[in-house]
Amino acid sequence: MALDLQKFYQACNPSKTLVVSNPLDRQYYIDFSSVRGGRIIEELKENITFFSPDEPTCELFTGHIGCGKSTELLRLKAELEEEGFHVVYFESSQDLEMGDVDITDIMLAIARRVSESLDSLEKLHLAEPKGLKSLLQGIAKLLQTEVEVSAEASIPLGIGKITAKAKDSPELRSKLREYLGPRTKGILDAINEELLQSATEKLKQRGKQGLVVIVDNLDRLESSQKPWGRPQPEYLFIDRGEQLRQLKCHVVYTMPLSLRFSNEIETLTQRFTVNPKVLPMVPVLQRDGRISKAGMYLLKQMVLARAFPYLQEDERLDVITEVFDTPETLEQLCRVSGGHVRELLMLLYDWIKKERLLPLSGKILESVIKSRCNQMKLAITDNEWELLRQVAKDKQVRGDENYRSLVHSRFVYEYCDNEGSWFDINPILAKAAEF
Repeated sequence: MALDLQKFYQACNPSKTLVVSNPLDRQYYIDFSSVRGGRIIEELKENITFFSPDEPTCELFTGHIGCGKSTELLRLKAELEEEGFHVVYFESSQDLEMGDVDITDIMLAIARRVSESLDSLEKLHLAEPKGLKSLLQGIAKLLQTEVEVSAEASIPLGIGKITAKAKDSPELRSKLREYLGPRTKGILDAINEELLQSATEKLKQRGKQGLVVIVDNLDRLESSQKPWGRPQPEYLFIDRGEQLRQLKCHVVYTMPLSLRFSNEIETLTQRFTVNPKVLPMVPVLQRDGRISKAGMYLLKQMVLARAFPYLQEDERLDVITEVFDTPETLEQLCRVSGGHVRELLMLLYDWIKKERLLPLSGKILESVIKSRCNQMKLAITDNEWELLRQVAKDKQVRGDENYRSLVHSRFVYEYCDNEGSWFDINPILAKAAEF
């Protein structure tokens, strides 16, 4: 069967998150755990299913934006559901303004999404959440000219109306903070007692193992400062971390990668009593500069699976030249991606759109790489070039703000091997004359 360029292009969409429980998506999924330094998703699952099935757990999950965290979390969701848990997964960026988030915003988003999910279950029959209803009515009274919330409105509908308006209005968020701030403990208690604990009991009566909430996209929190000067990620995960972990169900939060390099990382781990789980890049090189054969093999499979999902792994390697002019061209694509899954797909997506013809040529790939390099280096200062040269030499980063910025901007990638974490520059930048 001839390869359909349009279908291949659509399968390579970098903005699409694979939902592994969907058979159509699962055919594109590649398990990179063998080269990423550990069974990260398995560890998250076992902490819930084996070590603490009946006591609430709280986990932190982080990594570069675009490295595949959402796909892995959806895999975690599917596996937990197979184990009998009711899992509520949601992308927090749909409910929150990521440049201005407070603890009560996260709590309300969780309450809304859990209520919404439970409402879809037949005959669960939770008691009326009087405290949460009273809270919504108080907010509606405060904001009566901006938001209409009837006394009969459900929890998901009421919170949804409020958060949708607040997301678009700084003034409205400010009013809400003044009202909700002093009530944070009461809000947390109401969510726990009227929603999470009650739901867990009812779910177990129906044969379920418990309730798990996965809050994705909090790793995309902007590093803006609160009015008193505290960076937003530190404020939420360190100053308010104790409240984030007090929810009476299993919770997994994604966390900004920059917090791993904060001077307060030890305070963070004490707040949550866990070390954040990190999803590193897929290695294209080893620490000593040699090619990572295992990492490169899996990256090639990720690309070829999108072209030939119906073929077996070994069969795909025999048809590389139906997609690329030479096997070396595919090798170059994987190497220059640095093992960043979305970066690889973005390069491939742009390449297909630019060439519009199979097999894809190495000449056009070089053009796409050069364009991406020119775009990236516009943001790099002379001082940062010097830091990048140091990272390329030492394979390490330090905890100061300049290095944090390089990691956050994806100019530096993190990898993991048997010796632990190590770092290297984004291979695209190695193409720059400045480097």
